[in-house]
Amino acid sequence: MKITAGYSRLKKLTNLLGPFIGLILVISIFSLMPEVSGRFLRLANLTSVATQSVIVALSALGMTLIIISGGIDLSAASNLALSCVLVAYSINLGLSPLLAALIGLVAGGLIGLANGLLITRLRLVPFIVTLGMMGIARGIAKWVARNQKIDAPLTWLNDLMVRTPHPSWLLLSPGIWLMIFLSIIMAVVLKKTVFGRRVVAIGSNELTARLCGIRTDRIKIIVYTISGLFCGLAGVMEFSRLTVGDPTVAMGLELDIIAAVVIGGGSLSGGEGSISGTLIGVFIMAFLRNGCTMMGWPNYFQEIIIGAIIIIAVALDRLRHRQD
Repeated sequence: MKITAGYSRLKKLTNLLGPFIGLILVISIFSLMPEVSGRFLRLANLTSVATQSVIVALSALGMTLIIISGGIDLSAASNLALSCVLVAYSINLGLSPLLAALIGLVAGGLIGLANGLLITRLRLVPFIVTLGMMGIARGIAKWVARNQKIDAPLTWLNDLMVRTPHPSWLLLSPGIWLMIFLSIIMAVVLKKTVFGRRVVAIGSNELTARLCGIRTDRIKIIVYTISGLFCGLAGVMEFSRLTVGDPTVAMGLELDIIAAVVIGGGSLSGGEGSISGTLIGVFIMAFLRNGCTMMGWPNYFQEIIIGAIIIIAVALDRLRHRQD
């Protein structure tokens, strides 16, 4: 019994520290390379990496809930693009920046709600539903934008993702502070609330959760809606960064979002994952891309490295479940 308890504690410690060790390893490798050692750990570069990570991180917060519940969402990036386009379109209509941002946010939530309803009411596989919604959301974005970028006048929304914040005492861009604030809230929700425990229970064993009286369909709908809202918010941040509404933005970004959760310790089988792990996964990929860019390595080399890391993370997850 003591051996079993000791193994369980060791496993939890390994799952907790594994992604963090990976992040330290990535930072250490690039900081020791002579070509970039003098620039990689500079405050300006670290701030730049953090700012670039906001969009993926916000989307990944919602994706963490989905993956822990045993689902998947391939429409996240298209949802983000639709929100980005709607914000620019709304501002061009003469609406206030705040109302435009709310429209982008609500649109993201509605896409997530539609995903949740289709999955639960029609008993469809999340992979298929969200794959179809990926095309629908991207198509609507292209239709609204008439398949071209929408230029919009500059507003305070464009200050959310600036690298040099105003006022200067903020130190970091408002987008980074918002990401930190929402991450703390989501971590508390996942670990300290009944809703969070029910999400984990559904991902661990949905049938058992249902027999225990948990309304699994309602939880799933809420989870997908929350994730959609986060994608909508990420779309607002994408508009802030680009200053235009681009229907082709974030092509393939859903893979980065899912990968961040998996690299951070989330299990595609459901029932496992954490907000802190997801953020570490986001920064592992961000520092990898940043380091490779500073080294002058081609983009395809970056994709190969990140792809290999994803495969290793999934393989370790499968091995861990076999040992159980």
